[in-house]
Amino acid sequence: MAAKRPKIVIIGAGMAGVTAAQKLYTTPGAKELFDLCVVEGGERIGGRISTAEFEGERIEMGATWIHGIGGSPLYEIAQKINSLESEQPWECMDGLMEEKLSMAETRAEGGFVLNAAMVEPISSLFEKLMSVAQGKTEESRQNRDVGSIKISSIGSFLKCGLDQYWASKGGKEEEEAEEVKVSGNWTRKMLEEAVFAICENTQRTYTGAGDLFNLDYAAEKEYRMFPGEEITIPRGYITIVEALASVLPPGFIQLGRKVVKIEWEPNRRQLLGSEIDHNSSSRPVKLHFTDGSVMKADHVIITVSLGVLKVGIQEESGLFSPPLPPLKKEAISRLGYGVVNKLFLQWSPGNNQQQGSFGEFPFMQMAFHRSDSEFRYRKIPWWMRRTASLYPIYSNSGVLLSWFAGKEALELESLDDETIIDGVSTTISSFFPSLSHRNQENSHPHGLCNGDMKSMFELRKVLKSKWGTDPLFLGSYSYVAVGSSGDDFDSLAQPLPRDEDDHCESKTFPLQILFAGEATHRTHYSTTHGAYFSGLREANRLLQHYHLGVAAAADVVKIWKVL
Repeated sequence: MAAKRPKIVIIGAGMAGVTAAQKLYTTPGAKELFDLCVVEGGERIGGRISTAEFEGERIEMGATWIHGIGGSPLYEIAQKINSLESEQPWECMDGLMEEKLSMAETRAEGGFVLNAAMVEPISSLFEKLMSVAQGKTEESRQNRDVGSIKISSIGSFLKCGLDQYWASKGGKEEEEAEEVKVSGNWTRKMLEEAVFAICENTQRTYTGAGDLFNLDYAAEKEYRMFPGEEITIPRGYITIVEALASVLPPGFIQLGRKVVKIEWEPNRRQLLGSEIDHNSSSRPVKLHFTDGSVMKADHVIITVSLGVLKVGIQEESGLFSPPLPPLKKEAISRLGYGVVNKLFLQWSPGNNQQQGSFGEFPFMQMAFHRSDSEFRYRKIPWWMRRTASLYPIYSNSGVLLSWFAGKEALELESLDDETIIDGVSTTISSFFPSLSHRNQENSHPHGLCNGDMKSMFELRKVLKSKWGTDPLFLGSYSYVAVGSSGDDFDSLAQPLPRDEDDHCESKTFPLQILFAGEATHRTHYSTTHGAYFSGLREANRLLQHYHLGVAAAADVVKIWKVL
């Protein structure tokens, strides 16, 4: 009986999986040598890339930014397929969020508008502290320590930095001035703390860490972005994945095929010097699907999210049989994996001639009282209190956007549209008290709730992402948690069993399970770049194993030169 071709199955049709498939299929000689396919548990490709439309606007439910265009392969692909050109409006078409923040209207709970003299020193302090933590400059690399204090997390480092800022002001006179009320129930120190919290809450959405005290300090300097401008993609991020997948033949990607169990044979051995038997019955990996079907393979590239892996290594899950080795399980357990969600709201200005129109909705940063403050407006829901901003997706757009992270992001997923609209409306009312009738102190101006502000503006429709509860993802992206390190990304990226060149009479059947995805890239984790590079890495690993590695090795060198 003639030996069958080596069977390679890729689990997941996100950026990593489709990139690996595209590389394996298009490398000269590879598609003739391999029996290839992609199995995807959902009904679409793209994974955590999901371009959508909301009220006529093109938006991204998941991945949004190309983080630096200098040398970015994703930017090159977007250029080649003309995805950077569109006549249709799209999310963030008028610039990077940081640029908007410099022109933002920062309001404090109760309606007090903060001027630049209040906001800029604190924002600059936060940026400098993050530059030190990330080792972005030679000066910052020499000043990562905070005195003799042992710093374990970004949160503790930022707290020390803010405390030192206040201490540097010094003097009894300044301390007394800090306690003088600036407006309403706000003192200057309280406002500075609230502005600093805006920066922290924005950083939470960047990193995926629901709490910055869980984000490892030492590892922060390893994260990398490409140089140059950060951009969104006018025709949608999904067009990049679609372009990569377009070279694959019909049926290559099998949708609705969710894997529930992966059986592998860590002790399976083959004789050296003999023809490797790739007959279906002898293949070492067996995939079980929800419909009861089974697929056997020689090699499986797993590109599922870290959240799915975290559940998969639990004993009751039994995704892997036998379980993964302790080193791999420990890396999966230690690494952080967060939930970040986006909330889109359609809004429209009112037409009450007596009160006037609300006009253009501002790019608004929201400074909240601390949740334990006696001065907070109690009708603002808790899940809004760590939201940094609310703004149109581009100038004059009728769609607003707000980002949520951590437990607030998870709570958002559980709320119905009416509750969300009421909660956001109540929050907006507290920042624009002049637009509604004020009640007694510590009451709440709930204009949109009782109709007072509906003549000014109205929130009509809601669209939100639900990455945390989606069983195919169970979260958004990875980060280095306290107690973890960049080494854990490397451990997660190691294949099982490894393709080692031993000289015994027999060796373990190699590369049964390979791992790709953003959580397997040490420097570009949490990004589409990390997912893309990891897909290439694992495809090249297999190409080199089967001696199709000349071009593959060149690709690997090119990839690591840009890191």
